[in-house]
Amino acid sequence: MARSQRKTKKPHVKKGDMVMLTKDISASKGSPARGRGYVGKVLRVFPERERVIVEGVNLRIRHTRPNQTYPQGGRVQREMSIHISNVQPVDSNGDPTRIGRKRIEDIDTGQGQWVRYAKTTGEELN
Repeated sequence: MARSQRKTKKPHVKKGDMVMLTKDISASKGSPARGRGYVGKVLRVFPERERVIVEGVNLRIRHTRPNQTYPQGGRVQREMSIHISNVQPVDSNGDPTRIGRKRIEDIDTGQGQWVRYAKTTGEELN
């Protein structure tokens, strides 16, 4: 029986990764421009849309109705998603890197698992 194929491409970043911007992201009025080389933490990944939310990048103003968090409602600044191709993970040296995947076998149990590693340094990424 044939294996089922993945409908969406597997993302190269995960929630919690430190990533570097590879493109300039336009800034909205009142928010700082985040250019190429800015390093931030991934807050959320949307694999089906191939988009990612990075901390402090692509800040936009949203108008909210009154709710428990904002009793008066009003304007709230939030991070919006950017395309996943505009970010690269950062290795331990602070350089942007591509991601590889390799299978690590446990000698005791014989079980294997796939791990991500940085192509620049060869170290495993969590």
